[in-house]
Amino acid sequence: MPDASGRTAAIVVPARYASTRYPGKPLALLKGAGGLSKPLIQRSWEAAIAVPGIARVIVATDDARIAEVARGFGAEVAMTPESSRNGTERCAAALDAVGDADIIVNLQGDAPLTPAPFVSALLGAMAADPLVEVATPALRVTPEIHRRLLADQRAGRVGGTTAAIGANGDALYFSKSVIPHIAASAVGDPGLPVFLHIGVYAYTRAALEAYASLPPTQLELLEGLEQLRFLEHGKSVRVVEVAAPGYDIWELNNPEDVGPIEAAFLARGLD
Repeated sequence: MPDASGRTAAIVVPARYASTRYPGKPLALLKGAGGLSKPLIQRSWEAAIAVPGIARVIVATDDARIAEVARGFGAEVAMTPESSRNGTERCAAALDAVGDADIIVNLQGDAPLTPAPFVSALLGAMAADPLVEVATPALRVTPEIHRRLLADQRAGRVGGTTAAIGANGDALYFSKSVIPHIAASAVGDPGLPVFLHIGVYAYTRAALEAYASLPPTQLELLEGLEQLRFLEHGKSVRVVEVAAPGYDIWELNNPEDVGPIEAAFLARGLD
């Protein structure tokens, strides 16, 4: 379904088998509320097809095992090179498979709890301002989550990615450190400009093609954040503030994340 500016959107779900922290995780089984187990890649695909107004959903992978499983539950699959270094590069490698879609959404294959309204918010922001080439969502943190992020940082853990946002709504920076710095006496104040980044992206075809042609950048590699390549090369990323969905949005990064994700499925009644 075209947006207000006449553009159509497709979702690409990038997935790779090789993972340093959790090899083979796209095929890890996750139990739903009714006790039915499905592989992670299927859970993420189901989150993608739940988004209204999407022309098509494609699983992009470099692994025959993932492709076989994905085709088995009915997904369209695009085989992409092993050389893709991150999800954005893998989405770019799948551009031929998305047909004539004008907007491509990267809904990561390890994020099965991504709320459909978050993706709709990105598409809405791009329809409202056709000059936006890249959009991504963020949540304004509560004092409780802010304290948790700071505690993780003190303990040497990465508790999430935060974003600093300019007055025009575009990202100034993304970091796995908690930004901006807040004086200890102000922590807990409501309305602080601390935003937790949610790793979903919407790109125009031109932006995605440009990303694939740009070399990785120093800050991108140091932070381990693919979106910094856009900023370091002077390309804007619109940050769309979204409302908290009422449940934790866990990604499956480590085997220890299975329990919280299954608990979220149970709480939401998702089988």
